[in-house]
Amino acid sequence: MTASTSAPVITGLGIVAPTGIGVEDHWASVLAGKSGIGRIERFDPESYPVRHAGQVPGYDAQGNVPSRLVSQTDHWTHLAFTAAEAALADSGADITGIPEYEMAVVTSSSSGGTEFGQKEMTSLYRNDPGWVGAYQSIAWFYAATTGQLSIRHKMRGPCGVLACEQAGGLDAIGQARRLTRKGARLVVTGGTDASLCPYGFTAQLTTGKLSTVPDPERAYLPFDAEASGYLPGEGGAILVLESAEAAAERGAGYGRVLGYAAGFDPAPESGRPRALHRTAVAALRDANLGPADIDVVFADAAGLVADDRDEAEAITRIFGPRGVPVTAPKTLTGRLYGGGAPLDVATALLSLREGVVPPTTGTREPAPGLEIDLVTEAPREAPLRHALVLARGHGGFTSALVLGR
Repeated sequence: MTASTSAPVITGLGIVAPTGIGVEDHWASVLAGKSGIGRIERFDPESYPVRHAGQVPGYDAQGNVPSRLVSQTDHWTHLAFTAAEAALADSGADITGIPEYEMAVVTSSSSGGTEFGQKEMTSLYRNDPGWVGAYQSIAWFYAATTGQLSIRHKMRGPCGVLACEQAGGLDAIGQARRLTRKGARLVVTGGTDASLCPYGFTAQLTTGKLSTVPDPERAYLPFDAEASGYLPGEGGAILVLESAEAAAERGAGYGRVLGYAAGFDPAPESGRPRALHRTAVAALRDANLGPADIDVVFADAAGLVADDRDEAEAITRIFGPRGVPVTAPKTLTGRLYGGGAPLDVATALLSLREGVVPPTTGTREPAPGLEIDLVTEAPREAPLRHALVLARGHGGFTSALVLGR
């Protein structure tokens, strides 16, 4: 068995995103350039410098999550419950027939349960400790989603959580791949995030990276000359990763996880280069592929001038000027932190399946000096074999994942 045919397979996708709930709704929105960004509805944003974000449309926890768990868990975990159910159903795997210790859960989280935490802290400040519920001790915790999914689906293998902001979604999938190499037959992975509450939103504003442009259609413009930052969002994707042998038994799968690498930026004052270029090169090497084998790059697309230039230069160093199509459909959702990279992976798999590169909506053309082939305005049909997905997180986290059709 070759390295490519022995690579684990993503067999199921569950999407709960501003672009829609479910694979088909999300994919239709991405191809149509239909944005899920609008005025924040989960709280009144009038007094904040940023008033728009990507929000999951029409989501009702009461109709998607067991009633006792609605009150015990945060909105971020509710979204993951829904996405995980969809991903497992999509995979076709009969998890009742798999030993519990051969299944695991590894998710990504950036903010944890901030909305739940804010509610309980408000009860504390307005009343006394007796008003704080017992579930505050776990609902806010970064590993809450992993734990709840593990319990719900009886997955008792080596579970975990990666808290690496936007890059964490790729790190979770990378860890899931390691587990399949060590004997796991099935791993639920990916991630969601939801921090659209005053407490969580204030924390995001401290980074200085959110765009304060009032027009939501011009606020998040990665690689554009008018780039001013990004807009946040909620949601993400949960994926089912199975060993090659398990997937082959059913002939299931969207694509294979061929390569993965992670790095960390040095201190800005060090004068050393940032980590994205070497991380992407390492992921290609891990996949036993060269630049000519990659047919599309799903960019991190920070929407910040310096970060966009660093990413564009890294891509150009690897593939040459305008050497590979580049896209960033996350302009339709905002950056979803722990859920963002898993959603990019899901979209990349759909692109490989359909032979279509979705556009970067909003950005009209790359800023002067950025020599990348950014797909804008309309989808581009092309024969696609392999995709490179890039992600960076606040503080220096950097990851890259290579997918094969």
